[in-house]
Amino acid sequence: MKIICIGRNYAKHIEELANEKPDNPVVFLKPDSAILPKKNPFFIPPFSNDVHYEVEVLVKINKVGKHIDEKFAHKYYDEIGLGIDFTARDVQQQCKEKGLPWEKAKAFDGSAVIGDFYAKEIFDLENLNFQLYKNNELVQDGNTNTMLWKIDELIAYVSQYFTLKKGDVIFTGTPAGVGKVSENDTLEGKIESNTAFSIRVK
Repeated sequence: MKIICIGRNYAKHIEELANEKPDNPVVFLKPDSAILPKKNPFFIPPFSNDVHYEVEVLVKINKVGKHIDEKFAHKYYDEIGLGIDFTARDVQQQCKEKGLPWEKAKAFDGSAVIGDFYAKEIFDLENLNFQLYKNNELVQDGNTNTMLWKIDELIAYVSQYFTLKKGDVIFTGTPAGVGKVSENDTLEGKIESNTAFSIRVK
């Protein structure tokens, strides 16, 4: 499987990081080694002093597809979920300043939290609420109605460049409210009223 991530898909998150609004989705990849094993804590890597949480709605691809037309994109997934794209913000900034790729900051071991998946039919995907709580305090509160590019648009777009395969996961971008994690933090993600994951930071 592969993990396809979308950056800068919520306007307020673009503003909080003082980034430029893109003309097309920003796409990057994480290897399968980035997946944090279920029930494992997240360990802050020794090469960063500024790791940020970024909660995101996830889409699990259910069949092979290439050059998918947007009107058919809904046929390529049955489940959605919630996860975290951990980002070594200090390393990312160094990479950006030098015009280098982001993989060291975005794709390191344990940087992809993949929570529970749910049948997409039980939700309104155009108006889906999701939240991240840090130590029981609400830190990110998002809704898919503020996405710059909707789920089906993203599937159509990324399939122009990558063949999508069964089991691939798309991280669809994070809303505003990202912030630093510290040792002993607890992070809990909710999609509507469902707790999709709960992890400890070490």
